[in-house]
Amino acid sequence: MPQTTLRRVGIMSVGDMGAGFGAVLRENGLEVYTCLAGRSDLTRLRAQEAGFIDTPDFDVLVTQIDLFISVLVPSQAVPLAEDIAAAMVRTGAHPVYADANAIAPQTVRKIEAIIRDAGAGFVDAGIIGGPPRTGYSPHIPCSGPDTAIFEALGNHALNVRVVGDRVGQASGLKMVYAASTKGTTALWTELLTAARVLGLEDALRSELGESGIFAQQQRSIPMMPNRARRWVGEMEEIAATFEGVGMTPKILLGAADMYTLVGETPLADLTSRDPNPSLDEVLNALEKRLSQ
Repeated sequence: MPQTTLRRVGIMSVGDMGAGFGAVLRENGLEVYTCLAGRSDLTRLRAQEAGFIDTPDFDVLVTQIDLFISVLVPSQAVPLAEDIAAAMVRTGAHPVYADANAIAPQTVRKIEAIIRDAGAGFVDAGIIGGPPRTGYSPHIPCSGPDTAIFEALGNHALNVRVVGDRVGQASGLKMVYAASTKGTTALWTELLTAARVLGLEDALRSELGESGIFAQQQRSIPMMPNRARRWVGEMEEIAATFEGVGMTPKILLGAADMYTLVGETPLADLTSRDPNPSLDEVLNALEKRLSQ
C-alpha cells in the first residue's frame, strides 16, 4: 500500500536550500532530521538555526523518518543515494526517497533503480526558485507512479506540483527551466566580460540601452559568484539532458566552462552570508583572472 503518513522528514544536506526546507517544514508541524557527521561549522549552524534533529549516522537517520529528501550538489546525488540505500538494506527501514537535485532525467532514473533495489519508494522532484522561507516556497515539481507522500508536503507550506507520472519528468522540467535562467546568466556574464576586455563595454551598454533582460542580468550576475562552483555540475546535467533527446550538449557545456572560470576567482569563496559583489567587481575579477 502506498505510504501517505508524513510526520518526520530527513534532509541531506543542510545547505541554504536544505536548511530552508527544514525550517519551513518544522515551523509547519513536521519533525526534521539530518546527519551532521563530518559537516562544516557553517552547516551545523544552519541546522541549529533551522531546528534540525541530528542523528549520528545514516542507519539511525533512515529508521527515524517517513520521507527522505536529497538536496545537494549534482555530483553527490548518486553517491548519497548509494549510501542511503545501503543504510536501508542494513536496517530494514524503507522511507520514501525523493531526489530534488538539479540532475538530468537519466541520472534520476539511475538513482531510482538504486533506491528501488533497496526496497523503498521513489519520487522524482525538482526545485524552481530560491530556498523556502516563511511566507514563500519555490515551485516544487514532482513526478512518478506514486507521489502521495511527497505531495503531503503541500500541507506544510511547500508549493508542490505534480507534473507527470513518470520518473524523469520533474527533473526534466528543472533542467529546461534552469537552462533559461542560469544558462542565460552564464551567457551574459561571458559577453559582458568579453566587452570589457575588448574595451567595448560602454559601446555595448549604449547598444543595449535599458532592455529588460540586460537590467535583469545586472541584478542576477552579482548574486551568482558564490554559487558558481555548484552550478558547474548543474550545467553539465542540463547538457546531458539535451544530449539525451538528440540535441547538442555544447551550449550548456559552455555555460559550465563559464561557471568554472568564475569559480577560479576569489569571489567564489564568498558564502550566502556575505554581501554580494557589484557587477563591476564581478567583471573586474573575471578580467583579472583572464590576464593571469
